Amino acid sequence: MIEPGHPEIPIYRQCELLGVSRAAYYYEPRAVSALNVEFMRLIDEQYTRTPFYGVPKMTAWLRRQGYKVNPKRVRRLMRLMGLEAVYPKPWLSKPAEGHKKHPYLLKGLVIDRPDQVWTADVTYIRLLQGFVYLVAIMDWFSPDSVGMLAWEVSTSLEKEFCLEALERALLLSRPAIFNSDQGRQFTSIPLQRDLRAPGSG
Repeated sequence: MIEPGHPEIPIYRQCELLGVSRAAYYYEPRAVSALNVEFMRLIDEQYTRTPFYGVPKMTAWLRRQGYKVNPKRVRRLMRLMGLEAVYPKPWLSKPAEGHKKHPYLLKGLVIDRPDQVWTADVTYIRLLQGFVYLVAIMDWFSPDSVGMLAWEVSTSLEKEFCLEALERALLLSRPAIFNSDQGRQFTSIPLQRDLRAPGSG
């Protein structure tokens, strides 16, 4: 339904009118093999039972199920799914290479008004034929629960769908503090540029 060469309506506006993410429009999906989808299903189910399983234990478990799989493949799939073993690790605060580490601003802070603190997080959703990723932008101040401001779904973990969700949330208001993890989706220069405006932290 989108016309790339339309003389009056640019692509971004057509996407807005149709409720389609620009990231989804431009994204060219890479085929996932049926075997990888099966591995991801098995890894997801086992990780739910044993979230302390890292790559070595998950590889050993898959081999016990009769699959010939190497740690490199398991590591790639677990990374794609956003899974890692849950256990205390050193250097949790070490910033990613090349990214500025922002200070944690919420220690001891009383959140008592809307738009004081927004947060963002990415998770994955397993579907019948594969996986999609969901990013949510939320306001921490709410009488009952966290208030959802915007969300976006993508078939990849590229930063574009996070930017789409943030842009939509910023149409509603602007936070004093934007709290997120230090992952590459949230440390991108365009995302930081969108947030750097009067009243943003």
